[in-house]
Amino acid sequence: MKAQYSLRAVCKVGALLLGVSASLTAYHVWGEQPTSYMPMDIKEDFATTRQRMQAAKPEVEKRQQDLLAERYDLTDRPMKTATMAGGKPVQDGVRVKLQGNVSWQSLANMRPEEVRARRVFPAGFFPLPHPNHAEGGMVFPDFQIEEIKHQEDRDLTRFDLDFDLPDHFLPQFPAPIFLTTRPDLGDVSKGKLVTIDNYYELFNGLLNPKQLEGVRLLVTPFAQQQFNQTEDRRTVKASRGVACFDCHANGHTNAATHLVGDIRPQQFRHRIDTPSLRGVNIQRLFGSQRALKTVEDFTEFEQRAAYFDGDPVIATKKGVNILDRGSQVHAMAEFQELLDFPPAPKLDLFGRLEPSKATQAELHGEQVFFGKGKCSSCHTPPFYTDNLMHNLQTERFYEPKLINGEMASADGPIKTFPLRGIKDSPPYLHDGRLLTLGDTVEFFNLVLQTKLSAQEKADLVAFMLTL
Repeated sequence: MKAQYSLRAVCKVGALLLGVSASLTAYHVWGEQPTSYMPMDIKEDFATTRQRMQAAKPEVEKRQQDLLAERYDLTDRPMKTATMAGGKPVQDGVRVKLQGNVSWQSLANMRPEEVRARRVFPAGFFPLPHPNHAEGGMVFPDFQIEEIKHQEDRDLTRFDLDFDLPDHFLPQFPAPIFLTTRPDLGDVSKGKLVTIDNYYELFNGLLNPKQLEGVRLLVTPFAQQQFNQTEDRRTVKASRGVACFDCHANGHTNAATHLVGDIRPQQFRHRIDTPSLRGVNIQRLFGSQRALKTVEDFTEFEQRAAYFDGDPVIATKKGVNILDRGSQVHAMAEFQELLDFPPAPKLDLFGRLEPSKATQAELHGEQVFFGKGKCSSCHTPPFYTDNLMHNLQTERFYEPKLINGEMASADGPIKTFPLRGIKDSPPYLHDGRLLTLGDTVEFFNLVLQTKLSAQEKADLVAFMLTL
């Protein structure tokens, strides 16, 4: 009994130090045995929970900001010419910092076992923890929070935690919306964030009634793990909940973060960088690792499971919204399948560069992409995805270790996301650990052992900007 008591004590003390809800210690030890479930009967009153977690917030956020500063150059250094579809500048350069006395060239020449033995795998290439990994949950950028407050008088602020990455590394806000059915119109958002307050005004006359109903449901808030009306919430006032488009803003992404709901225990769950919904009509797998087969499956799964960390028991308490598959889910999916990639004027009908429209750097980058860089092994045109999953086995390069509450170990198979419009959706990789396209090229140059030259890497970025 002494050892069991010590384990429980360690979990509880660790929770207090990390600013974690007492309920989440159940993921590790509840009673004598680990469990996948959270407790339903919360013993701590809301005022005490809020006071405790607000007191811990400065240290929690300092720990995450210290990690980001250790890993990355976070300065605002935009490219001089490249912008996203809505005009926001794209961030330039490689922002991941090197470990030890190595250069990017010398690192790329090392075998995985040498990188591992010398402990020079860049810190920014390790999995990126949630802003408070032991607690987890949805966290929104400030610009999303403020606009939802302004339009709906609904507050997405968490009293225990703020979003961690600087705005200049995030997607355009609000993002343009392009429809497969009306390419002649270009951006149909009129520069607005689509919400329950304005969706009818924006889309009445552009969509059919079923699609319009789909948009309504996508911008309607429903109870969620941190945003609900119970004492086990992370908002000062009882919350109306979260809408699909609070993360997938304008059918794209605002880089809001969360933890995957399908892994236990807590320290092995992965951070999620919200993926764009653009181009879901050409995709055949949904979710970075869940491999759901249809947009309808993905839509239904998000409401039934992802909103509540994959725990249907706690979902019942907090107010799960069961969508009707035959009407509501289909309507939501039908609208999502109209969301198009942004225009790519330098590409031909097959997704390759038109030589007369491209620069020499872009054309050379295309050669690298389809040749030495091995990018097209997974990212095949015209949409630059093979609709499969691949395991990069990054664990070849490092010893497993705990980083701010996340166990950095094997990632497992990850979906090949489309690269069309890729400059519009930073940060990159499934957990957002790569802040720029430059970081992404260096990451894959090491992981795939392609040994690209500095010029080849620069031109590869130039090509991806055309997609």
